[in-house]
Amino acid sequence: MMRPVDTTGIALVRRPSPRLADGIVTHIERTVVDVALAGDQHAAYVAALRNAGYAIHEVEPADDCPDSVFIEDAVVVVDDLAVLTRAGALQRRPEVAGADAAVTALGLNTVRIEEPGTLDGGDVLQIGTTVYVGLGGRTNESGIAQLANHLAPLGRTVVAVPLGEVLHLKSAVTALPDGTVLAWPGLVDTSIFTKVIEVDEEPGAHVVPIGGDRVLLSADAPLTATRLIDLGFSPVLVDISEFEKLEGCVTCLSVLVHPVR
Repeated sequence: MMRPVDTTGIALVRRPSPRLADGIVTHIERTVVDVALAGDQHAAYVAALRNAGYAIHEVEPADDCPDSVFIEDAVVVVDDLAVLTRAGALQRRPEVAGADAAVTALGLNTVRIEEPGTLDGGDVLQIGTTVYVGLGGRTNESGIAQLANHLAPLGRTVVAVPLGEVLHLKSAVTALPDGTVLAWPGLVDTSIFTKVIEVDEEPGAHVVPIGGDRVLLSADAPLTATRLIDLGFSPVLVDISEFEKLEGCVTCLSVLVHPVR
């Protein structure tokens, strides 16, 4: 695979569609999205990744797909393997073509989730060699089984996590660099995780480790930011309010590819 020089890794990102305001909402009430502001917020998000040492690789835009900015759902990267997904929402399936071209350009090996499987990358939480996968409205049992088969040769164990009233697994839980899970209570059974911290703000359940003790965190989670600082982490705050109106979070807007050593 392509090995970045003097970088933390590669960040796959995709600019927002002009139709972003038409994106799907499932578990929240629709509110007006400011597409121009979303563009500015996306640029700042990308800048935060660049400042953290990531080389930015822009995935080909998919302007006809309102949700295409949420690139995480289109591909799951584990070591040098890219698993191209099959979205649970029919209208999102055309988004995968651009992701395919991007990971192929990086020299990653590729496999696909095939019918009847469905899998959204937002349902996939990697902690060490365990891969937790949300089983809910977007990802089904066949998709999870196929992912498990693809990842077994890489030494990964896949664990299905039934979801409550939440879009994706990572809408409810994510993990700090040390593997501690941050959780918004009541959406998943967190007893399967070794160490859990319940947060007081819904956006506080979403972090992206970006190297060392640094994590991306929504600017709408100031209490969680303070808590993380007290725990020895360094939150990098990004304003993603327009994407949060579409059930997006900090994990949704990028796919991080790290060198395989």
